[in-house]
Amino acid sequence: MKKSSVIGIIIIAIAIAMIVVIYADSSTYSTFSEAKEKQSELYVVGVLNKEKDLHYNPVEDANHFSFYMYDNDSTECRVIFRGAKPQDIERSEQIVLTGKMMGDEFHASKILMKCPSKYNDGEVEVIEASTAKTMGFVEPSASNR
Repeated sequence: MKKSSVIGIIIIAIAIAMIVVIYADSSTYSTFSEAKEKQSELYVVGVLNKEKDLHYNPVEDANHFSFYMYDNDSTECRVIFRGAKPQDIERSEQIVLTGKMMGDEFHASKILMKCPSKYNDGEVEVIEASTAKTMGFVEPSASNR
Protein backbone atom coordinates (compact mmCIF):
# COMPACT_ATOMS: atom_id res chain seq x y z
CA MET A 1 0.00 0.00 0.00
CA LYS A 2 1.08 3.52 -0.65
CA LYS A 3 1.77 5.91 2.22
CA SER A 4 -1.03 8.21 1.05
CA SER A 5 -3.55 5.34 1.23
CA VAL A 6 -2.49 4.43 4.78
CA ILE A 7 -2.71 8.09 5.87
CA GLY A 8 -6.15 8.40 4.25
CA ILE A 9 -7.43 5.29 6.08
CA ILE A 10 -6.08 6.64 9.39
CA ILE A 11 -7.77 10.02 8.83
CA ILE A 12 -11.09 8.32 8.01
CA ALA A 13 -10.78 6.12 11.14
CA ILE A 14 -10.12 9.18 13.31
CA ALA A 15 -13.10 11.01 11.79
CA ILE A 16 -15.39 8.04 12.46
CA ALA A 17 -14.10 7.81 16.04
CA MET A 18 -14.78 11.52 16.59
CA ILE A 19 -18.34 11.19 15.25
CA VAL A 20 -19.00 8.24 17.58
CA VAL A 21 -17.64 10.16 20.60
CA ILE A 22 -19.67 13.28 19.78
CA TYR A 23 -22.84 11.23 19.21
CA ALA A 24 -22.38 9.27 22.45
CA ASP A 25 -21.76 12.46 24.41
CA SER A 26 -24.71 14.38 22.97
CA SER A 27 -27.11 15.14 25.74
CA THR A 28 -30.76 14.35 25.88
CA TYR A 29 -33.21 15.48 28.49
CA SER A 30 -32.90 13.66 31.80
CA THR A 31 -34.87 13.46 35.02
CA PHE A 32 -33.82 14.33 38.56
CA SER A 33 -33.46 10.60 39.30
CA GLU A 34 -31.02 10.15 36.41
CA ALA A 35 -29.12 13.27 37.48
CA LYS A 36 -28.73 11.82 40.97
CA GLU A 37 -27.34 8.58 39.55
CA LYS A 38 -24.95 10.10 37.00
CA GLN A 39 -23.56 12.98 39.09
CA SER A 40 -22.60 14.82 35.89
CA GLU A 41 -23.93 17.92 34.15
CA LEU A 42 -27.24 17.16 32.42
CA TYR A 43 -30.30 18.84 30.94
CA VAL A 44 -33.47 18.42 33.00
CA VAL A 45 -36.80 19.58 31.59
CA GLY A 46 -39.90 20.22 33.66
CA VAL A 47 -42.35 22.73 35.05
CA LEU A 48 -42.24 25.14 37.95
CA ASN A 49 -44.12 24.11 41.11
CA LYS A 50 -46.23 27.25 41.50
CA GLU A 51 -47.66 26.07 44.84
CA LYS A 52 -44.31 26.55 46.61
CA ASP A 53 -42.56 29.85 47.17
CA LEU A 54 -39.69 31.09 45.05
CA HIS A 55 -36.79 32.25 47.22
CA TYR A 56 -34.94 35.33 46.01
CA ASN A 57 -33.74 38.07 48.34
CA PRO A 58 -31.39 40.45 46.49
CA VAL A 59 -30.54 42.33 49.71
CA GLU A 60 -29.31 39.12 51.36
CA ASP A 61 -27.64 37.54 48.28
CA ALA A 62 -28.38 38.84 44.79
CA ASN A 63 -26.85 35.72 43.22
CA HIS A 64 -28.97 33.09 44.97
CA PHE A 65 -32.33 31.99 43.61
CA SER A 66 -34.09 28.77 44.56
CA PHE A 67 -37.39 27.18 43.60
CA TYR A 68 -39.09 23.81 43.27
CA MET A 69 -39.67 22.10 39.93
CA TYR A 70 -41.31 18.91 38.65
CA ASP A 71 -39.45 16.94 35.97
CA ASN A 72 -41.13 14.88 33.23
CA ASP A 73 -41.54 11.96 35.67
CA SER A 74 -43.39 14.29 38.12
CA THR A 75 -40.48 14.10 40.58
CA GLU A 76 -40.18 17.30 42.56
CA CYS A 77 -36.76 18.72 43.41
CA ARG A 78 -35.38 21.91 44.88
CA VAL A 79 -33.34 23.87 42.34
CA ILE A 80 -30.59 26.30 43.28
CA PHE A 81 -29.42 28.85 40.73
CA ARG A 82 -26.37 31.04 41.42
CA GLY A 83 -27.66 34.11 39.66
CA ALA A 84 -30.47 36.62 39.68
CA LYS A 85 -34.07 35.46 39.46
CA PRO A 86 -35.03 35.22 35.77
CA GLN A 87 -37.75 37.65 34.78
CA ASP A 88 -41.20 36.09 34.25
CA ILE A 89 -40.24 32.64 35.57
CA GLU A 90 -43.72 32.46 37.10
CA ARG A 91 -45.23 32.68 33.58
CA SER A 92 -43.07 29.89 32.16
CA GLU A 93 -44.79 26.93 30.55
CA GLN A 94 -41.66 24.78 30.58
CA ILE A 95 -38.17 25.08 32.07
CA VAL A 96 -34.96 23.45 30.86
CA LEU A 97 -32.14 23.37 33.43
CA THR A 98 -28.47 22.70 32.79
CA GLY A 99 -26.63 21.54 35.88
CA LYS A 100 -26.07 18.63 38.23
CA MET A 101 -27.35 17.13 41.45
CA MET A 102 -25.56 17.88 44.71
CA GLY A 103 -27.17 15.84 47.44
CA ASP A 104 -30.93 16.25 47.16
CA GLU A 105 -30.73 19.61 45.36
CA PHE A 106 -30.19 20.36 41.68
CA HIS A 107 -27.64 23.12 41.12
CA ALA A 108 -28.42 24.82 37.82
CA SER A 109 -25.84 26.72 35.80
CA LYS A 110 -28.37 27.75 33.12
CA ILE A 111 -32.12 28.17 33.00
CA LEU A 112 -34.00 28.22 29.71
CA MET A 113 -37.70 29.09 29.89
CA LYS A 114 -40.52 28.77 27.40
CA CYS A 115 -43.03 31.50 28.13
CA PRO A 116 -46.15 32.50 26.22
CA SER A 117 -45.37 35.47 23.98
CA LYS A 118 -46.72 38.75 25.27
CA TYR A 119 -47.03 40.09 21.73
CA ASN A 120 -48.66 37.34 19.66
CA ASP A 121 -51.19 34.77 20.78
CA GLY A 122 -50.14 31.19 20.20
CA GLU A 123 -46.43 31.97 19.95
CA VAL A 124 -43.79 31.02 22.51
CA GLU A 125 -40.98 33.23 23.79
CA VAL A 126 -37.70 31.60 24.92
CA ILE A 127 -35.67 33.25 27.70
CA GLU A 128 -32.24 32.09 28.93
CA ALA A 129 -30.46 32.89 32.19
CA SER A 130 -26.90 31.91 33.14
CA THR A 131 -25.12 31.80 36.48
CA ALA A 132 -23.26 34.83 37.72
CA LYS A 133 -19.56 34.90 36.94
CA THR A 134 -17.05 36.25 39.44
CA MET A 135 -15.29 39.12 37.77
CA GLY A 136 -12.04 40.69 38.94
CA PHE A 137 -11.08 44.27 38.51
CA VAL A 138 -8.96 44.99 35.47
CA GLU A 139 -6.48 47.82 35.36
CA PRO A 140 -7.35 50.23 32.56
CA SER A 141 -4.87 50.14 29.72
CA ALA A 142 -2.75 53.15 28.93
CA SER A 143 -4.98 53.95 25.93
CA ASN A 144 -8.11 54.16 28.16
CA ARG A 145 -6.60 56.63 30.66
